Amino acid sequence: MIKRVLLAFLAASSLCAADAPLLKDDFSNPKLETRRASRGEWKFADNTATCTQDDELYKKHKDHGPIIFYDLGYEDATIRYSFKADAAVKSVVFTSNGSDGHIFRFVSSERGTSVVAFPPDSKDHKAARLGKPGPALKPGEWVPVVVTLKGPKATVKIADFEETYEHASLARPKTNLSIGFSFGTVSVKDVVVEK
Repeated sequence: MIKRVLLAFLAASSLCAADAPLLKDDFSNPKLETRRASRGEWKFADNTATCTQDDELYKKHKDHGPIIFYDLGYEDATIRYSFKADAAVKSVVFTSNGSDGHIFRFVSSERGTSVVAFPPDSKDHKAARLGKPGPALKPGEWVPVVVTLKGPKATVKIADFEETYEHASLARPKTNLSIGFSFGTVSVKDVVVEK
């Protein structure tokens, strides 16, 4: 009887562990081992990370704005987060990277959202534009984002917009992901990565 109870407990424990997210960042801790917030002074309060671009740092980093990296190995995963951009923000960028550089990215701006893949065999690691563009930035609103990467497919959901893109180069191991922006102030909350 004790053996059966112990086996049932171990089976339930392993199921719970299998469902645990690869990463969960509610920004309650300003220091998280897998998080690297850089290219600006990020503030962590009220379960939110917020940064305002510093123009000197932008130039120093070759026209790249503030960014949050998560060092995390994954291949197929669902990434969830929300962001809020003020009216001065020019772009908000999501990127999945591998050991050989960028793999997948989308950039949201006032003109819409462009989605690209980075084939590893392309000359100069040039981006390949994918399918239908997404929505424009909505300043002042919290925008929920869900990215599901599975093999050669990426499904991007930004607020009410949802589209699936496909490119063979997406089916590669990833080593990190990032959320960045240029100009103005951006807040990020509720970052979760699930297998």
